[in-house]
Amino acid sequence: MLRHRAGLGGILAAIGGLFAALPAAAEPKFTPPPGCTLTTTVQMHACQVANYYTCAGDAPGDQWVSVADGAGAFFVSHTDAETRWLESVNLKDGTVEKLDAAASADNASFSTLLATGRDDYDFITRTSTGLVQRFKGFDQLTGESTSIDGVPLERCAFEMEIEDEAGNVVATRKGMQVISRQMRVFFAQTETYENGFGDRVTTTEGPVTFAFPGDADFAAATPQYDCDMMMTDLSLDHPSKEALR
Repeated sequence: MLRHRAGLGGILAAIGGLFAALPAAAEPKFTPPPGCTLTTTVQMHACQVANYYTCAGDAPGDQWVSVADGAGAFFVSHTDAETRWLESVNLKDGTVEKLDAAASADNASFSTLLATGRDDYDFITRTSTGLVQRFKGFDQLTGESTSIDGVPLERCAFEMEIEDEAGNVVATRKGMQVISRQMRVFFAQTETYENGFGDRVTTTEGPVTFAFPGDADFAAATPQYDCDMMMTDLSLDHPSKEALR
């Protein structure tokens, strides 16, 4: 923040004192849609903040997440109790992507992952622009537990292939994430993404702090971590891991 220097003596000092007495501008807050209740705010690496909320008209266990970067909210996702990716909206271009559960061979199951330590999946999504994609892969618990900001988490490796409608592999993704049993949520950590042209990038994301009702950072709409870093856009058509979950 740029600071003004009181180089003109008492006049500017008095003016400075006047402004110092004024209340600071309130930080912007996230407000969920009508009929919905905010449950958790997660500040993440890579200059992102995620706000999780539930809505009265949804099935039990359903939840939504709104993800924002330094420019504001850019992505909203809807998952069910099994962490199936039901619907997502790219707020920048309006594209909507939905799970085609009926056409999917093996939908994701958080319960299977917790019970057996591994969940294999093979599901199909369709976008409002006509794009059809098939996601094949697995999530596997490593047996390692960790804690971030007092929240117990477990490490989970994953690998997947993304195919187009013709069956061509257009991207591969693999890496490490963490899960919360209580929240029934996946959080990204490290991931290597490679597109169909062989371009590869490794990203590091993941939660830094958690805020719940009553906490000071609850409902924060502005990310706090890594926002001063210079990011390079490699244009790999690489959605955030949140877009998958």
